[in-house]
Amino acid sequence: MARRRHHEEHENHERWLVSYADFITLLFAFFVVMYSISSINEGKYKILSETLVGVFNQPDRAIKPIPVGEERPRTPPQEPESESGIHETRALQDIAESMREALGELIDGGQVTVRGHETWVEIELSSALLFSSGDAIPANQAFGILEKVAKVLAPYRNPVRIEGFTDDRPIATAQFPSNWELSAARAASVVRMLIMNGVAPERLAAVGYGEFQPVADNSTADGRARNRRVVLVVSRNLDVRREVGGMQEELAAGQGDPQAGMQPAPELSGAASPAEAVNSSSPL
Repeated sequence: MARRRHHEEHENHERWLVSYADFITLLFAFFVVMYSISSINEGKYKILSETLVGVFNQPDRAIKPIPVGEERPRTPPQEPESESGIHETRALQDIAESMREALGELIDGGQVTVRGHETWVEIELSSALLFSSGDAIPANQAFGILEKVAKVLAPYRNPVRIEGFTDDRPIATAQFPSNWELSAARAASVVRMLIMNGVAPERLAAVGYGEFQPVADNSTADGRARNRRVVLVVSRNLDVRREVGGMQEELAAGQGDPQAGMQPAPELSGAASPAEAVNSSSPL
């Protein structure tokens, strides 16, 4: 009978070393990772820290809201008036007050009007005081009236614009083909009379508006009489002189501002600056 061989399997009692080695390897790797994480660049960390502190400590920034509708521009603060400007304004005040004193009776009678503004003074005289109907030659009483006016204006240097106006009745003569010529001739006559009484000619200008800027209804005799007039506009300075026409329109529209310590002027009715038209038979 054949002999049976029994081969005993050899049991390996050192298998735990494999698991232990794996564990140690993993543990080593874990400590390497932990060490690498804990090893921080101090310079970079400091920069990051300062940046974060700066961001969180900044003051709140206001965000401009989106405007709804139209945004109105802000009015810039007005600069205080210069000393020369104050002096010029006071000169206009003095002129207006002196005119009211010199022409008081005519003002009370409604034949002369003195209006004041911070940049100009306006002296309105009825043409009936100065000229005969359809004529530009001064009447006798015109000399005394304009002498008083010139006496007030002569000491000052303010520009003066003399404006002539007519009503809407046409005129056609050899001397005055239309109301343009008549209104301009009357303004020029007043200029000559002011120069004769001591007003410097370089301050003066003559303008004729004809019939095209009435202040009253030309359909009535009273309205036509109001429209026939001569207006002296005394400006604060040369620049203002060139804007006088626009100022008169503002005054006629009821937007004038009688300031600078002067008495408020009665509002004009109708259009801007007056006009005066004539014919040989209409009373001027």
